[in-house]
Amino acid sequence: MARKPHDEGSPGASRPADDRPIIHRPASGPGRERSDEPSSDPYAEDDERLLSPAARLPGDQEEDAALRPKRFDEFIGQRKIVENMAVYVEAARRRGDALDHVLLAGPPGLGKTTLAFLLANEMGTAIHVTSGPALERKGDLAGILTSLRRGDVLFIDEIHRLQSVVEESLYPAMEDFRIEIVTGVGAGARAIPLQLEHFTLVGATTRTGQLASPLLSRFGIVEQFGFYGPDELTTIVRRSAGLLEIPIEDDGAAEIGRRARGTPRIANRLLRRVRDFAEVRGDGRITREAAEYALGRLEVDAHGLDATDRRILTTIARRFDGGPVGIESLAAALAEDRDTLEYVYEPYLIQEGFLLRTPRGRQVTRRTYEHLGLPPPVTRPGSGQGSLFEP
Repeated sequence: MARKPHDEGSPGASRPADDRPIIHRPASGPGRERSDEPSSDPYAEDDERLLSPAARLPGDQEEDAALRPKRFDEFIGQRKIVENMAVYVEAARRRGDALDHVLLAGPPGLGKTTLAFLLANEMGTAIHVTSGPALERKGDLAGILTSLRRGDVLFIDEIHRLQSVVEESLYPAMEDFRIEIVTGVGAGARAIPLQLEHFTLVGATTRTGQLASPLLSRFGIVEQFGFYGPDELTTIVRRSAGLLEIPIEDDGAAEIGRRARGTPRIANRLLRRVRDFAEVRGDGRITREAAEYALGRLEVDAHGLDATDRRILTTIARRFDGGPVGIESLAAALAEDRDTLEYVYEPYLIQEGFLLRTPRGRQVTRRTYEHLGLPPPVTRPGSGQGSLFEP
């Protein structure tokens, strides 16, 4: 089927060479107050952790941006999502219409932001980037929406953290492409309706359950990201090493990919740290031996667990006889925030079979004792209770 030519103003039309994608990030300034309330995002408590999937370590955002794929066929992993999005984009381009609103859900570091940029690139439109916490007032949202051109992509990261007043202003913008701006105060106040260009809202969230139903229902496309396999991460490490001009052997890439906790962002971060050790302690080439040495120095073991992960498991195994232990007791014993334990540390430990969530609390598995080199708990005399791992 021949593709219809695009009108000059259509989303699929090519832009002038100097019309680069727009990145809009609301910043602090006069009239903008910052809240002193603690962040409700558990990942904010995990800023300096090497294996944190949150992109808050120095240098991450700049280098990750350079490694982002520009086309669908360059995106590694999440094949079903990528193939579906390619169909949606092609259909929108043929109709000369904007792509439907998209919600990308899943743990951080899996490529939601990358896919948002890729969608804008494939549609041939600009992308405006902001985040839920940055949009504090209706005026912040109105300023962005009125600057959008037909087919542009508005990417809102952490969309589940939008203020309720901002979120409600987003409903008519998503559904009817209009927004009301209130001028004046008191009896002289007037609501001026403004018609918006047809745009695409791409929202990213790590907490789908915190999205209000009216907002969730306005997304025509909802995709859930999953963790990557070791082979996919190895491919990502090799690609990133090539773009960064880092000499690497297949065994070295496989070792990094195996310990990257199913997350491309962590894989790229480990690649850069292993490169540092290879350049200073070796000949600059990342071999399997060089990767094992560097990751050992970084305290990242063969299963991708770091010192904090092992401390959690050791605490349950030793102090609480393997569990079950309530989350509040565990948080107190570790001097950690409950939400940080639940949403940052536990998911990977559960996914890898080191930890169980039971109605009575957290409990470690046989694999934990084997991995930590600890003996299983001994049955208490007269307790009438068998060993944790006996039938």
